[in-house]
Amino acid sequence: MDTTFEQKVADALANPKNLGEMENADAVGTAGSAGCGDMVRLWLKFKEENGRKVIDRASFQSFGCETAIAVASLATEAIRGKTAEEVLKMKSTDLAPDLGPLPPVKLHCTQLVESALHAALEPSAKPAEPAKSAPTLLEQITTQPERKMKVVFLKDDQT
Repeated sequence: MDTTFEQKVADALANPKNLGEMENADAVGTAGSAGCGDMVRLWLKFKEENGRKVIDRASFQSFGCETAIAVASLATEAIRGKTAEEVLKMKSTDLAPDLGPLPPVKLHCTQLVESALHAALEPSAKPAEPAKSAPTLLEQITTQPERKMKVVFLKDDQT
């Protein structure tokens, strides 16, 4: 991984912006990735400014890798002063421009934050129904997989 990218993530983690729950938020959105176990929740507070309803404050909680935390932190700054419509038009790469291009294995971090924003700003949009056979994120975290053990006895001459 690029050391410049790693340093930018470390810098964002050293001083995260807008970390924590927000009381009396106007909108809340959550997104999770069963593939990697990351989860992001965003809180948004709006204000009227020049006849427009813009995001005044945003905060987040993230359970995941350092990149997801850094992206969420930077995104809460990037969306400030924008309308919901403007934020919804943003690409996932616009949410944390200070990090620069993300390595391919970390692209899901910006997509996760983008999904949480869409969940907060488009509450009427229903997420796709998960397959009945697929476990939920909570089920994956809290249930232990069945462990199988294979015992192989070695002959005395193999020890």
